[in-house]
Amino acid sequence: MIEPSEHVAENRRYWDGRAPEWVAMGERAWAAEPTWGQWGVPDDDVTLLPEEMTGMDAIELGCGTGYVSAWMVRRGATVTAIDNSERQLATAALLASRHGIELELIHGNAETVPKPDESYDFAVSEYGAAIWADPDLWIPEAHRLLRPGGELAFLGTHQFATVCAPPDGSIPISFRLEQPYFGMRRQDWRDAVDEPGGIEFNLTFSDWLRLFRETGFEVLDLIEVQAPDDAEGMPFVVPADWAKQYPSEHVWWLRKR
Repeated sequence: MIEPSEHVAENRRYWDGRAPEWVAMGERAWAAEPTWGQWGVPDDDVTLLPEEMTGMDAIELGCGTGYVSAWMVRRGATVTAIDNSERQLATAALLASRHGIELELIHGNAETVPKPDESYDFAVSEYGAAIWADPDLWIPEAHRLLRPGGELAFLGTHQFATVCAPPDGSIPISFRLEQPYFGMRRQDWRDAVDEPGGIEFNLTFSDWLRLFRETGFEVLDLIEVQAPDDAEGMPFVVPADWAKQYPSEHVWWLRKR
């Protein structure tokens, strides 16, 4: 048996431990219409899904409680969902049964998905693999899984939020630059002052673009997400006042050449 890499093992431990905290949120999302990211941006303003998915084969990379996968099924897709956390998948399975939604659930790592080449028309990650998997591995894996012309959409942490995060992991993020932009890649939060645990990934804009080009993706769109005018408080580590002035999240849309 091959042992998982350091970040895969740590993120599995971290999300298995936090899974109970996400059950209620998963229940709400399964019962709701799609909204996106930490600010719940309406689907009409920012979307990660094609409007019509009838007949499509789709995969969610890092599904958590599986609500994005459920939204894809309701749009007509046949859906596979993979996640690193067995306990998160247990919640996804429970909610799928409760809502009468058929999903293929896989306990595994989005960097190595046990599916044949060119199995899917569409792939998506809202956080999930987008921040918790190594982009040099999961982006080529998504490309392998997609059929020619297939699309990948993912939402993750914006570079501005990464460079404004205090290195000691204290919350909230700062209005100052706290970390270097150049060389950003792996953010290890196991010794964080607040909410320790997990290893995240992010890249500079130029490194993302280079990776997409070398992998064989063309960029269809980049959306820098702004918190809505009525956003308040701090749902995670980013205050609403910060995210109304600077993008805390980005959405990439890619197509396989």
